[in-house]
Amino acid sequence: MSIITPEIGTIFWMVLGFSLVFFILKKFGWKVILQSLKEREQSIEEALHLADKAREEMAVLREDHEALLKEARAEREAMIGEARQIRAELIEKAKGDASHEADKVLENALKEIENEKRASLNEIKTQVADLSIEIAEKILRKELSEENKQQALIRDMLDELKLN
Repeated sequence: MSIITPEIGTIFWMVLGFSLVFFILKKFGWKVILQSLKEREQSIEEALHLADKAREEMAVLREDHEALLKEARAEREAMIGEARQIRAELIEKAKGDASHEADKVLENALKEIENEKRASLNEIKTQVADLSIEIAEKILRKELSEENKQQALIRDMLDELKLN
């Protein structure tokens, strides 16, 4: 008995065993195996279909995401532009207000200077008048210290009054 050249009896029993196993598998197991393979194939196809669907949904979501990002960027740029415009307007308004306020301050200062000038001129006039009166008083006292000079001055003034 050699492994390479089997005997007829061994071949018979091997064929009979194989046939019996084949018959049992065909009768009871083959349908189950084929059905489980079909179910497996269907589940794989469904998984592939779901994966394709998920891939498509991801592409749509990615596009939506990109659109939202672009919109957000555009909105941000618009907000920044608006903020710059508001800042420029505020700066211009502040400059205008400052210029207006400076004009008011300058106008008030000029009025104050004019008032001080008038007050100073009035004070100077008053002082000049006081000094003139003092000088005239001193001159008159000196000139009118004698009685005959006083009488001559009175006559001159009366003559002037009569002429007018």
